[in-house]
Amino acid sequence: MKPVEHLGSARIPGTSDTLDLYLDRDDFVIKLQGRYELMNSRKHGSEDALGQLPCRRLSNRADARVLIGGLGMGFTLAAALKEVGASARVTVAELIPEVVAWNRGPLGEASAYPLQDPRTRVYIGDVGELLRASTRTFDVIALDVDNGPEGLTKRANDWLYSLDGIVAAREALKPAGILAYWSATPDRAFGARLRRCGFQVEEVRVHAHGKKGTRHTIWLAEIA
Repeated sequence: MKPVEHLGSARIPGTSDTLDLYLDRDDFVIKLQGRYELMNSRKHGSEDALGQLPCRRLSNRADARVLIGGLGMGFTLAAALKEVGASARVTVAELIPEVVAWNRGPLGEASAYPLQDPRTRVYIGDVGELLRASTRTFDVIALDVDNGPEGLTKRANDWLYSLDGIVAAREALKPAGILAYWSATPDRAFGARLRRCGFQVEEVRVHAHGKKGTRHTIWLAEIA
């Protein structure tokens, strides 16, 4: 049996925690502190859906402007690029520079190297900074920066799920824009929070892999 290969480590800015990238036979795995699995290249159905579902709702995808918070293994970015047109621009914000480097290296093979697409723009930093600096800029904002409203990796991520964070995301959307959030688990209170900020909300449950097993939650929010 092929041994598990450790490909790299990265410190999470603002914390003492690390992410570790492994190759386990044919699957890439990212773990927190080398123990807790966060991502697996074999289980990306919900990450695909986070890119697909909001972009498919756009009335004009040809020159769409999309912001993705969290590069991960690149599957959400790849899925969004498949849904939008040749003149579109998809910005992906990633806090950890090593994650970008991994996706430009061996890990990129898993998602067919979406960072090489000429429509892709990379912002290395906190997606919250982009939200606060943007006004009516994006047709779609898709956020997957942690485990969901119950954050796992960085407390500063909690702002994105707060009322202030949701309002900032709404201000960064164009009038007919769509806001999408990914979560490992359902959260009734978060759905209610989106509605308090003036969104019509649909909660979608998507399998992580195939049609059985673990399901993740995606909120699709449109301005009411």
